[in-house]
Amino acid sequence: MKVVALDYGAARTGVAASDPGGTLARPVGVVERVGSDAGFGRLLELVRAEAPARVVVGLPLTLRGERGRQAQETARFVEKLRRAVDIPVESYDERFTTGLAARAGGRADEDARAAAHLLASYLEWSSGRQP
Repeated sequence: MKVVALDYGAARTGVAASDPGGTLARPVGVVERVGSDAGFGRLLELVRAEAPARVVVGLPLTLRGERGRQAQETARFVEKLRRAVDIPVESYDERFTTGLAARAGGRADEDARAAAHLLASYLEWSSGRQP
């Protein structure tokens, strides 16, 4: 199952996609200001172009696993995205993905790499929960 992951941020949102089998994650790019109509429209274009079966949005919980202000903003974004697409949209704990992306380096944008780390973690987790 192909999955798209989003590392949401008001200024920049990283996008990653899996292969059709849902085993490998790759950075796709970054969308600026998804809170604006133009930014949200561009994000929807990217998601639709990838044709995923599911979208996963990183939920930035605190180190204690609680929902702070950023997680609440992300939850509002998830609800908006759910109304805009006809595929499942779920959130997934993204603690540490940005730090991992910064340390890993690479040619892709750091926000896109963070989305790819999020997606790789989600794919590993979801493969263990499905028979």
